[in-house]
Amino acid sequence: MVAERAPESRVDEVEDRLVTAVAVGEYLPGARLPAERELTVLLGVGRVTVRSALARLVDRGLLETRRGRGGGTFVRTQWPDSSSDAVGRTLIARWAGIRETTDAVALLHGALATAAAERVTPTTAERIRDRLEAFRTAATGFEKQQADAVLHRTIIDAAGNAVLAGTLAGLESQVSIAAPAHLWGTAEGMAEMEDRALREHEALVDAVCAGRAVEAGEVARRHVGIDLELLERAMRRTGQVPAH
Repeated sequence: MVAERAPESRVDEVEDRLVTAVAVGEYLPGARLPAERELTVLLGVGRVTVRSALARLVDRGLLETRRGRGGGTFVRTQWPDSSSDAVGRTLIARWAGIRETTDAVALLHGALATAAAERVTPTTAERIRDRLEAFRTAATGFEKQQADAVLHRTIIDAAGNAVLAGTLAGLESQVSIAAPAHLWGTAEGMAEMEDRALREHEALVDAVCAGRAVEAGEVARRHVGIDLELLERAMRRTGQVPAH
């Protein structure tokens, strides 16, 4: 059961969103958060609000600030017990929209993968296979998350439709809690999720590069369902039952 509290201030809301983004793996332990000016755009709030929320999370030990070259604000820990109420509040408030939007995202990924398979060239096929190999060999966690993003972007680019790609990016930003990155789950299930992602990436890349358009679209739509499954898992961890 998620604990209730007094009506939120903007700082409370941003704090909850950042806690949730870390908990569900949009920002993984060791990752550097975007600069304050970038977070203001992502979160749609003022810089003072972002700064106050970040300061709270540093005080709570979830984030740390490093000075000097290569400094910034970094994730220290992912999901302590103290994060569960914030995660529950944030996901419950967004759940109906998340379900609708993730369905649209899956459909668009399918359409783009279909187009990529129809339009693939030997050059783009080689590039896509290279990106798959980069995902395969990347270290678990942050590196695999980054390699995943590059692989999907390469397939999207191969579709050759900037309008569909832009629409997809806009929808994915609506699903995002507070980061321009796909969520990656928690450490407990990460290895299993990454193994599954690799198998599905292999099937997707094989279909796209071989020009099997219908199969590529079907694999892409199913693959994107991982995001919703991870969010449902997060909801259950907070004691909530996701609505279907």
